[in-house]
Amino acid sequence: FPSHDMIRHLPDAVLLVLIFAIVILLMFVGFIILVVMVYKKKQMVFIKEKLLQEIEYRNQILEKELEIQKKIQEERERISHDMHDDLGAGISALKLQAEFLKQKINEQHLKEDINDLLKTSEEMNLSMREMLWSLNSNNDTLGNFIQYLTIYSENFFKKTEIEIKIDRKVDHPEKQLNAETRRHLFLCAKEALNNIYKHSQARTLSVFFLLEQDIFTLEIVDDGVGIENKKKSGNGLYNMERRMNSIEGSFKIKPSKKGLHLLFQVQL
Repeated sequence: FPSHDMIRHLPDAVLLVLIFAIVILLMFVGFIILVVMVYKKKQMVFIKEKLLQEIEYRNQILEKELEIQKKIQEERERISHDMHDDLGAGISALKLQAEFLKQKINEQHLKEDINDLLKTSEEMNLSMREMLWSLNSNNDTLGNFIQYLTIYSENFFKKTEIEIKIDRKVDHPEKQLNAETRRHLFLCAKEALNNIYKHSQARTLSVFFLLEQDIFTLEIVDDGVGIENKKKSGNGLYNMERRMNSIEGSFKIKPSKKGLHLLFQVQL
């Protein structure tokens, strides 16, 4: 811009043109600023509208997912009730008839066959109770899983000489544990306990439960003979690894001087 002295010596016409030019320039700058502000405001409104649309879309997906989960839960409950009412009653009636039949028969070999039948029906009844437990949505917490596996383990070894120790380090037992994860963890533990009972020759068994930063760890440790010749193959161990992989968990056989140390981990 021209200095104050230069402006004083300019003719009036030139001075008027200069003032007019300065005003036009300022108006142009103001117009540019206004256009930029309007553009930014429209851009912000557009971004907010897109964000709201995305949130609404996600909410719709979430509502549909919740509706699907609700229907799945209702179906689980229906299957659970049907199994309890129909299959459970059928197994109980079968056991009762077998007991009556056993009392009427004198032949020893027939009584042994009936005993096998009763044993099979009891195993079916136990399997059914396990399935009912896995289907019941009220059990979808870490605390219920720990309680159920603890009771199962203690009952499993109750009539044996194996001493069982339970250690729980879980500060949040209310943590959710979905049915699939709960079922696979239980079946892994069941397989491990069964192998210990049949093959380990152990005297003591320890079961550890640990929850740390949303990672749940289940450890089963015995003081038996371990895996002979360091073999880590076999259907039981393979099934454990397969089940843990299916729930994006991990299965490891930890080094141990004596016995076997199994570690199962899954992120909740």
